[in-house]
Amino acid sequence: MRAWASPATWLGAAHLLLDVFFGVATSFLVLFGLFWSIVLLPFALLGVPVWMLTAWVSTGLGVIERARYRLLLGVDIEAQPMPPTQRHPLRYAGALLRDPGVQRRMAHQVLAAPLGALTSGIVYGLLAFGTTLLVMPVAVLIAGNEDAHLFAIPLASGTARGLLAGLGLVLLLVTPAIVRGLVAVDVAVARALLGPVPGALAARVGELERSRARVVDSVEAERRRIERDLHDGTQQSLVSLAMTLGRAKARYRTEPEAIGDLLDDAHRQAKDAVVELRGIVRGLHPPVLSDRGLDAALPALAARCPVPVELTVEVPVRPPLAVESIGYFVVSEALTNVAKHSGAAHASVTVTESDRTLWITVSDDGRGGADAEYGTGLRGLADRVSGVDGQLSVDSPAGGPTVLTVELPCRLT
Repeated sequence: MRAWASPATWLGAAHLLLDVFFGVATSFLVLFGLFWSIVLLPFALLGVPVWMLTAWVSTGLGVIERARYRLLLGVDIEAQPMPPTQRHPLRYAGALLRDPGVQRRMAHQVLAAPLGALTSGIVYGLLAFGTTLLVMPVAVLIAGNEDAHLFAIPLASGTARGLLAGLGLVLLLVTPAIVRGLVAVDVAVARALLGPVPGALAARVGELERSRARVVDSVEAERRRIERDLHDGTQQSLVSLAMTLGRAKARYRTEPEAIGDLLDDAHRQAKDAVVELRGIVRGLHPPVLSDRGLDAALPALAARCPVPVELTVEVPVRPPLAVESIGYFVVSEALTNVAKHSGAAHASVTVTESDRTLWITVSDDGRGGADAEYGTGLRGLADRVSGVDGQLSVDSPAGGPTVLTVELPCRLT
């Protein structure tokens, strides 16, 4: 009888009973949304927003379900991450449709009603049947009704009454164990369908490791490029400047009137060296970006692009410096790709912030055909973006246009 005194037994029985009512509600909502998503899909794609709403409702129901498991059973089920949001509704709807986490969560919510009915039916059926078998013979004995029957079994015999009462007692004694077993099965199903997709964490860790390795390689390549630029460009300019000044110094005492041209050459070489240094530094992290943010740094970047660029920056509060730096690098590399490879006559850059996310969209009217998977430049951008858990997507059909969208999560300060 100690099992009946355990709070876990009563909480488990209450949980299984709630499975029925909660399961009916979740099954109805999800099936209703899925039905109308399919019915309305042919009508100007009206089913797409219905499907997205259904997926969001399913996510909210999943939060409530996990809270119920935590409060009644003390079981923590890790939440499934949702697919990253995208500005293009059809793309986001497709991501939701393909996401295994969304599929598994909806499967649990659709199956909740029949599974809840089965498990609670077993438990409360045993309770009702066991109580009837235990109480009925005793009631007949007290009432003195010799003609009473239970399930066509005559209760006139004391042996029959004893066997039925004993069977009822056994059923009541084993019911707590059955409750615990059914709760364990229910929790296992919930972990499998409401928790993270198996292997998703390992795959994510593997992708982060590969991305980190690519970022390290790209940083090393960038370091070698800077070293080469300094050696082949700026260093040569400074050596030439030193030689010119040396010649001017040597001729100062003997031909002071002849050093004017040498000083002019030295002045020009010094300015050329400064321009080269500024060009190298500008590609890394311009001072104006640190001082005034993307609003001030991007116009100069757009002005230097050979292709006319329409720039829109709407970031009312500055994001973290790391996010700003990656955003600047993305726009810089994207405009470089537009100028070199797209054959575009016009490009546009839009930088906005919403929902603690920095959105960057770079589009052009060029020939298209860009591939973020196999293009080394775009792959390098994707690696930089993934370093802050961001997302990069490219829509570039043959013939254009090309639209590059970057999502950088940030907590605006």
